[in-house]
Amino acid sequence: MSSAVQPFSVSGQTALVTGARTGIGRAAALALADAGADLILWGRTLQGLTELAEEIRRRGRTATAVAADLADTEAVRALAAHLAAAHRIDLLVNNAGTIRRADAVDTSWSDWRHVLNVDLDAAFVLARTFGERMLERGAGRIVNVASVLSFQGGIRVPAYAAAKHALAGLTKALANEWASGGVNVNAVAPGYVATDNTDALRADPDRSRAILDRIPAGRWARPEDIAGAIVFLCSPAADYVHGHVLAVDGGWLAR
Repeated sequence: MSSAVQPFSVSGQTALVTGARTGIGRAAALALADAGADLILWGRTLQGLTELAEEIRRRGRTATAVAADLADTEAVRALAAHLAAAHRIDLLVNNAGTIRRADAVDTSWSDWRHVLNVDLDAAFVLARTFGERMLERGAGRIVNVASVLSFQGGIRVPAYAAAKHALAGLTKALANEWASGGVNVNAVAPGYVATDNTDALRADPDRSRAILDRIPAGRWARPEDIAGAIVFLCSPAADYVHGHVLAVDGGWLAR
């Protein structure tokens, strides 16, 4: 890496962030903008994204809001193809995810498929679409948002655990294929983060206390705690990082 390169700058690049309206996605979008990137913000609807786009513009970067339901594979393919033709996407952050809580015997097929469609299938469709263009250019970064449940089974979240295990495997498989072509594919594995997906856990005093008691850091993560790791994996500082799943979990997996 040249000494003239700013190791954590993504200036002049365009980043696409899915699930950008709230939580980790919003924090990542703002952090990437602060690091110099222009943003394409993908949500299920435009609600909340236009306000985020304005905030990014006030920070001196461009921002475009787009919408398609990641559970709808054909809609994802269509919007991704349109964006790939209209924009040079340098950085892809597959952040959007959903969770359905139930015992395995009570998990319906529709719930199983919904979680797999959003958390795994959409990530593959987007990585494949934009990764092809990155390979043609010989440069690009893909960061998948996995989970500590990429390594563990969790409690009452069989579809989510399966999807996140698979997403970690997909990250490694794509890195094996694409690293030599100049495309870095990595993942972050957040621990327990204060987001909409964990509202039910934080509202349960016993479950929340059990989780906190296991986290060496002694607190739930903030979305901003995860955003810094995403910027790192998108930046020149991670030029030689390929196929890695970076746990950002307050020490959860070490306990």
